[in-house]
Amino acid sequence: MTDRRGLLIVLSGPSGVGKGTVRAAIFENNIFNYVYSVSATTRKMRPGEQDGVDYYYVTRSHFEELIRHDKLLEYAEYVGNYYGTPIEKIEENLAKGKDVFLEIEVQGALKVRERMSEGIFIFLAPPNLHELESRIIGRGTDDMAVIYERMQKAREEIEMMKHYDYVVVNDQVSNAVQKVNAIIQSEHLKVDRVVDQIQSQIRDYFQKGNEDL
Repeated sequence: MTDRRGLLIVLSGPSGVGKGTVRAAIFENNIFNYVYSVSATTRKMRPGEQDGVDYYYVTRSHFEELIRHDKLLEYAEYVGNYYGTPIEKIEENLAKGKDVFLEIEVQGALKVRERMSEGIFIFLAPPNLHELESRIIGRGTDDMAVIYERMQKAREEIEMMKHYDYVVVNDQVSNAVQKVNAIIQSEHLKVDRVVDQIQSQIRDYFQKGNEDL
């Protein structure tokens, strides 16, 4: 179906739940040829991350310039840093029929829902809060005050899962990857996404049949 519009896939969840790990695993093979939308942030780069791959790491002044020129699909400030999604490439790829994959914070996901409600919104949840806390501590990037702040924020964000279409528990990365891919592919099979194509094929068949009579 080459003339279809692509799907906007939004994966989000609380800090430390493993959004980046699951997204990286999905794109390691990327058997469904998703296009990853790289977000912009003002937070510092973590060990192992790459500019332009994990995020576009920009200054606060540069980010605020993007806001002023309406070049972001959404943006949010989280624990003292901005996160946002550049819009131009997203629209370009969707128009080409490519599925665009966003991995963003919960605040940002809800803003995307307001502007592009046709997207597929998947909430990545932790097995439990004790496991989430262990993952955040295991990063070794935050002091205890920040960890406490992140856990308080995580509780609020988990309560927001009711605004999503699907919830995937990230107990094991391979399981989460399989479920996310299954969700996206099943969305492509929904009647309202394929009915126009099937009806067009029927019309073409009978029009050609009339010409041959």
